Amino acid sequence: MHSNLHPILQGKRLIAFDLDGTLIDSVPDLAAAVARTLSELDLRVPNEAEVRDWVGNGAPVLVERALTWALQAAPESALQTRAFNAFMAYYGASPNTLTTLYPGVEEALKALHQEGLTLVLITNKPERFIEPLLEHFNLLTFFTLWVGGDSLAKKKPDPLPLLHAANLCQIAPAECIMVGDSRHDMAAGKAAGFATLALPYGYNHGEPIEHSQPDLMITSLTELLMPAPHATRTA
Repeated sequence: MHSNLHPILQGKRLIAFDLDGTLIDSVPDLAAAVARTLSELDLRVPNEAEVRDWVGNGAPVLVERALTWALQAAPESALQTRAFNAFMAYYGASPNTLTTLYPGVEEALKALHQEGLTLVLITNKPERFIEPLLEHFNLLTFFTLWVGGDSLAKKKPDPLPLLHAANLCQIAPAECIMVGDSRHDMAAGKAAGFATLALPYGYNHGEPIEHSQPDLMITSLTELLMPAPHATRTA
């Protein structure tokens, strides 16, 4: 099965992908929304590089980190709520103006889908933003389902979203693989009993992703489309 694909996919039926930092570089739009939010609150505004290190745990945590940075103290709950609502409005109005697809993503997803693999999306991004982004980049038809950070009671690094997706697709965790760019993806994958595959170009709070000891590291999703001797096994 899948003899023309990377060996890590042998015996696998489901691939779960992270979104931000794995399929798309969304930081420019997230940073713009954070800047507009803090500006509205008369607070200092971070640059894009600073916001890049805050992404990965969902919108509420992103806003909390931005406020903590601007105030040099933990925000009060009323301010957190006001800032979160403003951020959601700004980002919701412009979620794909500056966001780009990483090279090779569309090619890889199309080929994996044609191979008959079940593709799902597991992200900590709020669910309302997922479908519009997938549609914007013409990726919608490749995915069987998607789970956002507010779709279930828990989000990554908890394994619940991954196990939920596997259960809905009626595929055993041992036949699944989690593909992502952060330690949260790797932790969730391992806890769920998925194989783990890491990409080094995304957002991992300034920490090298190999420190999370994924089963495999590759530099592009296109490496999954053929046996890749230059891919690096880390465990």
